[in-house]
Amino acid sequence: MARIPAIRDQVGVDTARWGLLSSSSAAGDLVAIVLITVLIGRVSTRLLALAAASVVLLNAPVLAGAASVPALVLGLTVWGVGATFLATPVNALAVAVERAHGRPLMSGFHACYSVGVLAGGALGTLAAAADIAPGVQMAVSSGVLGALLLLLGAGLPQDAAVEKQQGRPLRNRFTAQLVLLAAIAFLGSFVEGAASQWSSVYTADYLGEGAALGAATYTSFSVAILAGRLLGDRCVARLGRRAFLRVSLLTVAAGVTVIVVHPGVWLAVAGFVVVGLGIACVLPAAIALAGRQPDVPAGEGVSVITIGQWPGFLLAGPAVGLTAGATSLRAALGALVVAGIGAAVLARWVVVPRGD
Repeated sequence: MARIPAIRDQVGVDTARWGLLSSSSAAGDLVAIVLITVLIGRVSTRLLALAAASVVLLNAPVLAGAASVPALVLGLTVWGVGATFLATPVNALAVAVERAHGRPLMSGFHACYSVGVLAGGALGTLAAAADIAPGVQMAVSSGVLGALLLLLGAGLPQDAAVEKQQGRPLRNRFTAQLVLLAAIAFLGSFVEGAASQWSSVYTADYLGEGAALGAATYTSFSVAILAGRLLGDRCVARLGRRAFLRVSLLTVAAGVTVIVVHPGVWLAVAGFVVVGLGIACVLPAAIALAGRQPDVPAGEGVSVITIGQWPGFLLAGPAVGLTAGATSLRAALGALVVAGIGAAVLARWVVVPRGD
């Protein structure tokens, strides 16, 4: 993400065309969701995770080094396939580790993801400052990370015997509880996606405070998510997963309410920090619950959450943008209050699996 301007210049497209071409990754996301829905539970979860991670590492230098529109579209599509495909098996493996340790760990794993995002952005910034070509940077990164994958991949949890369920209809995994958790994941992802995409714009443009404070608002939101994930497992252990979900979602609604009711730069920054703290662990909590459903293998349960969350992220940006165009960005962000409260209401019917 940090190297997008350089990759865009390599290919020779303007910002508007880049926005259109970048949607290629969404097509890859959809392909990955279909594939993982079919394969999870039928193929070793560890094998699926290693295969997807390998695709991501091999594709990154190709995507970053793209010099033509067809190469860019292919790279973005394969990126969408690999990254989205990886999410389900690696989260299912995290459920297995959490079970083995007998205590909440999922938020900590997602904190590692946040650290990876921040580290990748920092490395990309340094590489851009040193005028290192994106393709070269990604080749070096993929080489180092690939070596670590070879070294550590064998230590991933081993599946219990993979059930051969070719005859089991896919609809059987869509239990009432998993559909409920998928709906909560959709609303949570909608909030996170909208806040990620519009927090800086709200401060910079709507409040007229300029690009620097806009960037600071987004950064504050991102750091709050990391902090929330670092603290999340302790909170889950104290409150329990259902209560934690409800508290998190009501915190989101409170943060957005501050933003839209009292427009001002410092209240905006504070509000997005509260939103970040609240939304940080909604998805990890939903995944942990989905992976522990009775009579449903962990991978299959997590795959239902993946199906629910993906459209939330995809629709958040355009939905807020279109609403803002018809009304105002402040009014459009009010939809996040409704999403947070709605998800908190749904969380009342979440059943925590026995023994969790």
